[in-house]
Amino acid sequence: MTTCSVSKGCFVFKPSTKKRRLSEKTANFRSPNHDSEDTELRFVTCQSLWSQIKSETEQIQEDLNKQLIDNLMSFLSRSHPDFQEKTTEWTCGMKFREIPTAALVLGVNVTDHDLTFRGLSDVLQDNITPYVALLDAKDCPGIKNLMQKLMGQLMNCDIEVDSLEDEDCVQVSQNRIRCSMPSLISWYESVTKKTDSETPSKKRNSSSRHWQTPPVVVIFKDMESFTTKVLQDFIVISSQHIHEIPLVLIFGIATSPMIIHRLLPHSVSSLLCIELFQSLSCKEHLSTIIDKLILTSRFPFKLGEKVLRVLINIFLYHDFSVQNFIKGFQLCILEHFYSEPLSVLCCHQGDAKKRVYSLSHDQCENIRKLPSFRRYVEKQESGKQIELLTNDSFLKEETEKLLEDLHVYHENYVLILRCLHVFTSSLPKYPLGKQIRELHCACLENQVWETEEYESSLQLARMLNKTDLVTMLQQCVEILMSSSGKEFDKTVEKLKELLTQFQNLEVAEASQERDVSISSQKELQKKTDLYHLQKTLLELKESRRSKKLTKFEMLRFEVVDYIDRLVRKYLVPADNRTLHEIVYFNAATVLRGHLNAAPRTALHTALNNPHWYLKNQALKCDGGGISNKAPDICIVYKLHLECGRLINLVDWLEAFSTVVMAAEEPNGDAASSDEVDDTIHARFIRAVSELELLGFIKPSKQKTDHVARLTWGGC
Repeated sequence: MTTCSVSKGCFVFKPSTKKRRLSEKTANFRSPNHDSEDTELRFVTCQSLWSQIKSETEQIQEDLNKQLIDNLMSFLSRSHPDFQEKTTEWTCGMKFREIPTAALVLGVNVTDHDLTFRGLSDVLQDNITPYVALLDAKDCPGIKNLMQKLMGQLMNCDIEVDSLEDEDCVQVSQNRIRCSMPSLISWYESVTKKTDSETPSKKRNSSSRHWQTPPVVVIFKDMESFTTKVLQDFIVISSQHIHEIPLVLIFGIATSPMIIHRLLPHSVSSLLCIELFQSLSCKEHLSTIIDKLILTSRFPFKLGEKVLRVLINIFLYHDFSVQNFIKGFQLCILEHFYSEPLSVLCCHQGDAKKRVYSLSHDQCENIRKLPSFRRYVEKQESGKQIELLTNDSFLKEETEKLLEDLHVYHENYVLILRCLHVFTSSLPKYPLGKQIRELHCACLENQVWETEEYESSLQLARMLNKTDLVTMLQQCVEILMSSSGKEFDKTVEKLKELLTQFQNLEVAEASQERDVSISSQKELQKKTDLYHLQKTLLELKESRRSKKLTKFEMLRFEVVDYIDRLVRKYLVPADNRTLHEIVYFNAATVLRGHLNAAPRTALHTALNNPHWYLKNQALKCDGGGISNKAPDICIVYKLHLECGRLINLVDWLEAFSTVVMAAEEPNGDAASSDEVDDTIHARFIRAVSELELLGFIKPSKQKTDHVARLTWGGC
């Protein structure tokens, strides 16, 4: 017989002290591989690898931005001829009150802009002018705040924007300077006069780095976010004093240069002498990063196909941020060295050979447990199988050979992949993708020569003309000749031989086509009646259908077939290589869990099981119990999960008080509402307010002493 409750409430069952103590003793949190004997060596290897990749990344970004920064420096050198005592065609066309302005279009990858502007600021301060100010829209809601930030950065002083008195002043040494354009001009004149009055030696050293009258460069990092009034006021004020101070503006634009005319009326935009600058697109930037960091044999660490697709998809469909892609790459390195005990061998070839012979018996057992190594053992003879599974010394020697083969495989793979990309990127269609990263993912996923896209690419390649084929063969020869080894010497000789045949074929084909055309014209001229003319045309058509392949077509087929053989030999998926688990990170699910935010799941886990994040054994509870040592919001959250749609605040408070006071009065009954301490009452109110702020509950209009629950279901 079932009964129906008249009222709803929160009921607390205090767990027994004996059971709780037993669970604390038996529950010992220990992450896998934390007690490994080579943990420190793995950590050092990870740090060393990441430092090399980081320095390479910084160098790549510097090279990619070099052209843009050089153009900006050239633009600055042509601005303000009155101050630099030289005139150019560009500055002669500038009106008296116009401000030299650079519109820098950086693209929608806003998260990468900060790094670009920091690099630009450092270059300008090192070579042209020490007076560079970087302004954010969030720091400049008004013209006073903008002038404060501007003068504060130029004078290298701290600014208290929230100060109540003298908001338009900044503290410089012992003096307070009013934030205005005349004050900025007087400061600039005093600074430049001080430079002119220095000794010749100091002046020579300073002039070698900076100009004699350096301009004041103001960079608006996110122009679209600035309010129209702030920009208008600053531009109008600056144009009135442009003959007194060499001011240069740089607008960071994420969308389109037309935003300048949308934000500024013609009367204001006419005060700017604008020159447009375009940075490298984020897709080209990413392609360079992948080409230099992933498609290379310089770094032993590799990304699996699914992991690489996760990073690329986040880039293409979320933020277009190269910096976030690099951070994801760093996360993959950390996760690989953290979770894989054999990642100690994920180092350069010379270090790996030394570390192989220092492996312990447990590490040798880890090698034997690898799926790729098991497949390798199954293919060996019975005698060698016994040695590999029982003899650690023999296993180490074999591991050294396998790691060396894996390194050679990577070198050959990258070269042939680039050659294949030369062919696929030159086709009229792109079945395997236009970018090399798409081709790389296709080769990692499975045997690429078994896919329909690859067959379509071969069919299109068999229709290429001679000029395209010769160009592609020359590029392949250059790629293969860049290899330091002798693996592809015969391949290079074969490709050069094919190039020679194409060159010799040109003269022979020209004479043959001329003879055929002359003979066909003579046949047509002999028979002029309609019947014989139609018969002759049909015979020519049939002869073209049934004719043999020309020498050029046969040579073209030979080229495509030879490239196909190279692909089948060298572009074997990495999963088929023995010991690939040591250098390849394939945990795409783990990476996706780190990068793809699931806020509700994380919030539920933090509130329902705080031990998961805090790693405090006192917070660990078994059987769904509630620890009185947990944070107040966690206790309130777990109690609210036991309630229905409406929660009685009085019952909720009594249950909360019972849990909190369980440690102080282990043998006492639940405290009544009259005996609740004021401190506990205040803690309860704060915890409930935090739950309401997070969106779990809301006040109820049906009953004033109840709140409504808003979330249901598990996470």
